[in-house]
Amino acid sequence: MTGVITASEPSWTTLFTGRSPRQFGKLITALRGEGADPVRKGRSWSLPPEDRVLPVAAYWRTNLTLRQLVPLFGISKSAADRIVTHLGPLLAIRARKRFRKDAVLIVGAILVAVDATLVSTRDHAVAEQSKN
Repeated sequence: MTGVITASEPSWTTLFTGRSPRQFGKLITALRGEGADPVRKGRSWSLPPEDRVLPVAAYWRTNLTLRQLVPLFGISKSAADRIVTHLGPLLAIRARKRFRKDAVLIVGAILVAVDATLVSTRDHAVAEQSKN
């Protein structure tokens, strides 16, 4: 399909991933090491890993829906959903186990800000009664 976004053009990888072409190559190598492109039974992916990372990056970095990404990358909506679902966890930031000796870590305030604990509003032993 002509006129679609692919990783063969370095300007697209820089735009959608925020990484230089060299860093993008290292990312693809790391993803292959993580098992992003396993050899398995059944139908293989129709796109190479380089072209599967771009829709995921565009999905996360822009506010586009999967249906809006489909014509840009020349894939179906179901393929876009499978790609984002499969590569999303592999691209997610992992917690670091080791830090530099001079690293400053701010823990308390950030944990409170991003804590998304669900509290039942019907159980008034845990939550206060409110009319709002």
